[in-house]
Amino acid sequence: MSSKKSSISIIKAPIEKEMKQFDSYFKKSMKSKVRLLDIINNYIIKRKGKEVRPILTFLSAKLIGDIQESTYIAAALTQLLHTATLIHDDVVDEAYERRGFFSINALWKSKAAVLVGDFLLSKGLLVALENKEYDQLQVVSDAVREMSEGELLQLEKSRKLDITEEVYFDIIYKKTASLIASCTQLGALSVGATNDQQEKLKKFGEYLGVAFQMKDDLFDYEKQGNIGKPTGNDIKEKKLTLPLIYVLRNVTDKERKWALKIIRKHNKDSEKVNELIQFVKEKGGIDYTRDKMLEYKQKALDILADFSESEANLSLQELVEYTISRTK
Repeated sequence: MSSKKSSISIIKAPIEKEMKQFDSYFKKSMKSKVRLLDIINNYIIKRKGKEVRPILTFLSAKLIGDIQESTYIAAALTQLLHTATLIHDDVVDEAYERRGFFSINALWKSKAAVLVGDFLLSKGLLVALENKEYDQLQVVSDAVREMSEGELLQLEKSRKLDITEEVYFDIIYKKTASLIASCTQLGALSVGATNDQQEKLKKFGEYLGVAFQMKDDLFDYEKQGNIGKPTGNDIKEKKLTLPLIYVLRNVTDKERKWALKIIRKHNKDSEKVNELIQFVKEKGGIDYTRDKMLEYKQKALDILADFSESEANLSLQELVEYTISRTK
């Protein structure tokens, strides 16, 4: 495994040229005649993250064949939709920071943030339509539906606090893995992959996305550092994730009632939340989640083993490793 500092640049190495071209392609796709929109879009572009989704799209395409114009459209489409959902998520969660910077709703208020998210969503769909990429549109529309359903299912379950492990995996598949799976599927689709190759790469994206989300959920139980969200944040928002679900299933009735009382009535009390975090650690919730995450990591790697060895394949393997060893 490469050092954390250089791992993303190593992952990008086989597609460095394409990623540079993609930057200007993406900027162009966000253009607007409304000045406020352009100001906000420039703010978004300057504070872009690691661009994992476009990287996945280009590497999946390169795994199968030569990158085409269609691959750039696929990468722009997924990145526009991902950015739109992040902006909407920050409004829903009333989050005023994103990657250490002010969120859009913190600077321009929620009304503008929702409208910017809507604009980016529509731009994504238009990029596909204008280029007659109807198959791509179908894949991404399915992912957007899944993501909306996942968020609403989580909202419903956080009210009732009756989430099972099965429902948890359904939520994280819908919320996170569906868009990552659409990146890998679209990459393959953009270079004329067979249905079988598309299906395999879609599965690869699903497994990677589930592992990615479990890693995020583990951050909630780790000491606060530069991890992008405060410790205990999920508990404060009454979100039951796998470490807690596992523990609630395997403790006495008395312990379960105590834990649920903290989530229902004391979820804003940092001391009580820390007690619950410690309880989850002691009862094996972290170890269980980490083992599950490693299972999904292996499932993703097993799929890559079906494809011939190449630079793109090695980079995708490196990306799987990076996903579960990242620190934020």
